[in-house]
Amino acid sequence: MTITNAVSAMAGTIIMASLLLNNTSMFAEANWLWLTFFVGFNLFQSAFTGFCPAAKIFKAIGFKDSDCCVKD
Repeated sequence: MTITNAVSAMAGTIIMASLLLNNTSMFAEANWLWLTFFVGFNLFQSAFTGFCPAAKIFKAIGFKDSDCCVKD
């Protein structure tokens, strides 16, 4: 799995989990939506700045960079 795929999988999982926690009767609270906002904001800003904390963590763990996104 490449870093790009791992970041997408992690972001999708966190977004789905926060939405489920928001809609579950035991954890129903609007504050879980802030987690969704945080993940979305990080994805948005990384598109412009190239800085992604999750990508740095996955790279340190040993995930490989994808060949299609190599920067010169």
